[in-house]
Amino acid sequence: MLVAFHKPYAVLSQFTPDQPGQRTFAEFGFPRDIFPIGRLDQDSEGLILLGNEREAVSRLLDPVHGHPRTYHVQVEGIPDPEAIRRLCAGGIDLKGHLTLPCKARSLDPQPDFPPRDPPVRFRKTVPDTWIELILTEGKNRQVRRMTAAVGHPTLRLVRVAIGRLPLGDLPSGKWIELDAAMRKQLGI
Repeated sequence: MLVAFHKPYAVLSQFTPDQPGQRTFAEFGFPRDIFPIGRLDQDSEGLILLGNEREAVSRLLDPVHGHPRTYHVQVEGIPDPEAIRRLCAGGIDLKGHLTLPCKARSLDPQPDFPPRDPPVRFRKTVPDTWIELILTEGKNRQVRRMTAAVGHPTLRLVRVAIGRLPLGDLPSGKWIELDAAMRKQLGI
């Protein structure tokens, strides 16, 4: 079984809390014996897969297959073309790991996600904007570290696709079992 889940903000990508009071996947009524395929940090939202099919899981996680993951990222400030170029070029040093080249662009029009609870920090004197990043690697907090490295800290991060499988209109906190067409979008 493979499922797509729209992970809400402030939920750990695991079934047991690290500390009392943390929200986890245990509260969302998943079928027994499935586990997260990859991760989204507690401060991130969006599409994450869970499953129990070893071959499919291996295929999705193996970097050799380079499944792209698409993120919409609300950042502080408005990145200029040079900042976007630096994100795309790769080679951003994340404590000894140089990022691979990726795709990056400013989003126009800006996405219309429902408000987050709690709301994103708002500052009257500093504008914010949304960019899109498409990565084929996934180091710890990589998107946040990349945007900060080019001078635009992440305010909100939403994974909107894995491969060609979109998050679409799946509501936050809900999950669906993948059908044959969805599996094809993942390349499995």
